[in-house]
Amino acid sequence: MISETINIAIKEWGNPLKRNPVQLVRKPPSNRNRNRRLENGEAQSLLAAAAKSKNIWLIPIIEFALETAMRRGEILGLRWTDVDMERRTLHLPITKNGESRTVPLSIRARQALEGLPRDITGKVFPLSRTALRDLWNRACQRANIEDLNFHDLRHEATSRFFEKGLNVIEVASITGHKDPRMLMRYTHLRAEDLAKKLG
Repeated sequence: MISETINIAIKEWGNPLKRNPVQLVRKPPSNRNRNRRLENGEAQSLLAAAAKSKNIWLIPIIEFALETAMRRGEILGLRWTDVDMERRTLHLPITKNGESRTVPLSIRARQALEGLPRDITGKVFPLSRTALRDLWNRACQRANIEDLNFHDLRHEATSRFFEKGLNVIEVASITGHKDPRMLMRYTHLRAEDLAKKLG
């Protein structure tokens, strides 16, 4: 943006610069899509480390994220009034893409919710973003897991949906992706699992 502004100043406004100095600066590498999935044993290590936390919400929030592919903000904003345990669904009235969606709950996702106490705020997971970030970082340190973000659980869950045999439309209805190309950014199937399917 700065470079383009200087170019306009030189070409259109007659600025006396002979050359755009910003063009001499090396540009950072392009933002490549993140491709981080849980390696063998990392989920168990992470949950074991989370069990050592005094915070009762950490284990269920990790399990829930892995089962629903919901965004951190969606999880932290989830209210009990939006959860239907009998029908195994939850309704998100506001999402990142501006539309509401209903998310099906797997048996494990429902189990993660069943044991939770009800907070006075009405939120399912009454944690702030900062509190979750700190709890997450400590759990990853205890588990000796490097370069794993909470958002990577969304990638992991989405990839697992495909590995379970769900099609693109089914996965998109769960994750809320409007564009199949965007959905593919979140999907990282393991080559070894595909090899097993090939026989």
